[in-house]
Amino acid sequence: MIIGNYELRIICRYHVFIVTLRANIKLFKLIEKHIVLENIDPVVFYGIGNNHLQMIKSLFPKIRIIARDNVIRVLGDEEEMAKFEEDIETIRKHIEHYNTISEEDILDIVKGRKTKADTIKDVLVYSIAGRPIKGRSENQQQLIDDFEKKDMIFAVGPAGTGKTYLSIALAVKALKDKTAKKIILSRPAVEAGEKLGFLPGDMKDKIDPYLQPLYDALEDMIPAAKLQDMMDKHIIQIAPLAFMRGRTLSDAVVILDEAQNTTPAQIRMFLTRMGWNTKMIITGDLTQIDLPHAENSGLKEALSILGDVEGISVINLGKKDIVRHKLVTRIVNAYEAHDKADKR
Repeated sequence: MIIGNYELRIICRYHVFIVTLRANIKLFKLIEKHIVLENIDPVVFYGIGNNHLQMIKSLFPKIRIIARDNVIRVLGDEEEMAKFEEDIETIRKHIEHYNTISEEDILDIVKGRKTKADTIKDVLVYSIAGRPIKGRSENQQQLIDDFEKKDMIFAVGPAGTGKTYLSIALAVKALKDKTAKKIILSRPAVEAGEKLGFLPGDMKDKIDPYLQPLYDALEDMIPAAKLQDMMDKHIIQIAPLAFMRGRTLSDAVVILDEAQNTTPAQIRMFLTRMGWNTKMIITGDLTQIDLPHAENSGLKEALSILGDVEGISVINLGKKDIVRHKLVTRIVNAYEAHDKADKR
């Protein structure tokens, strides 16, 4: 806006000069906006002791920033505000994807550079601590590759080979990528007969101990508040195998864990729940069958019947795929040797 014809009087000892100046003065209009941090933990965004927030303030000195809970109130001119909003959204998306952020990441984003995490390839999802979750062996990578190509996968192997954890990571990634609308996780409760009835509490209390490994994996990949919200909205469902009867599971990633403890009738019921736009992953360890001796393992039977069916993939994980403590590999080796000695 032009403000013209300002008069400047210069008074000297003997004369008064009147100088007329035409000045081009731009008036800046300040605007106020409220930015809501959705789908992330504000504590991660603000940093410990608000150190991330203080850094953002230092990078945008012309903007007044006040943060409370998940709302950031900002006051500044329109041009600065546009840049600020763009960078805050990029920071928010970074946290949503990687579950963490550092001061170095914030600086890279504001400066328009890629962060270190952006340069890491083949990552499925990140843990809530920011650890990349990806295939760590040839067979694990095969599981990831087949998930893209096949609708049903059997992942079979000993403890510690990452079959359950990696399967849940694939499901979480599908949910984040919006290729699936929900995740359904199930496990057989081996003692689902009269013994379960004697446990204290309601039905949820009785079955939760059987499902705890699934909760553990999810809690490692999704922040607690967000996970609870997704479970309340039934976006993520965890249920014992018996609760699958009568359902058609569509637009979902469905995982059956510990399938070696299903009966032939149970696994057949489960596999036929498959609906449109659904992927199923069935995991199990044929060396850890807890069924009564009179019962045949449904997983063992399913592998013999369905192994060559088109659209179904079978991944056999072994000792080289174990990603737990190195003692787990030694334990598996020792038990295998013991089992072979018993058969002689």
